[in-house]
Amino acid sequence: MNGTLANVVGLMGSALFITAFLYSNMAQSMNFVLFNILNLAGAFLLILSLSVHFNLAAMVMEIAWAIIASFGLVKALRARRP
Repeated sequence: MNGTLANVVGLMGSALFITAFLYSNMAQSMNFVLFNILNLAGAFLLILSLSVHFNLAAMVMEIAWAIIASFGLVKALRARRP
């Protein structure tokens, strides 16, 4: 992946984080599956971008974000089961 594509991918990840944050503040009722999918996808896109433009602190934060979003997604999916 070249530098320009890495920037576009990173910006898409950031846009997903912002969308999730906006959703969490505007929704009358939280859909935790949607919220965690947005966060997980955003983290993966930023991790991909950081593989080109490496920054250790940002990479650690994105990996932690992805792990937390994964746990949240599993919890939300389990809560939907009858």
